[in-house]
Amino acid sequence: MRLSLAPRRAFCQRSGQGRRLGDPGAGRDQAVSATETVTLVLGEDSPVPETAADVEDLVLRLRGHVNQLGTLMPSQEPALLRAQQLCSVGLPEGYLPSRVHLVRLAEATQELIAKIRLDDVGVSRPARRLARWTPQINVLRGAVFAVALTCLVWAASVPRT
Repeated sequence: MRLSLAPRRAFCQRSGQGRRLGDPGAGRDQAVSATETVTLVLGEDSPVPETAADVEDLVLRLRGHVNQLGTLMPSQEPALLRAQQLCSVGLPEGYLPSRVHLVRLAEATQELIAKIRLDDVGVSRPARRLARWTPQINVLRGAVFAVALTCLVWAASVPRT
């Protein structure tokens, strides 16, 4: 079996598995993602959610954003406590109360985003674990060749008895 000398792209690139929230390569920036969801609710051109399922879906998204942004802030931050309190309250029954709750939750999330951007909290993320370096196949081949050549030179220099 003969292996290609070209570097293998699929082997070198990491899949989405095993990524952590704090990693810069973990996907999109949390604040940007939360801003898009808040814009869906508070934007002037955004459509009004028509069904209760739409409202519930947006509330679940906003709760997820509050949880993710909460890991980037001190736990006693007033804006975070307000947003977490709104998240812990269940979705009210009825057309108007559910949409009012959705707007309040979006405003609280928007306040969290502003606080994170203002304080540059994203810069003080926990230290990343160092990724384990895995050599490319050509590096391994070169190392094996160097060891084999060294053994051959050593064996040739030993006197025969």
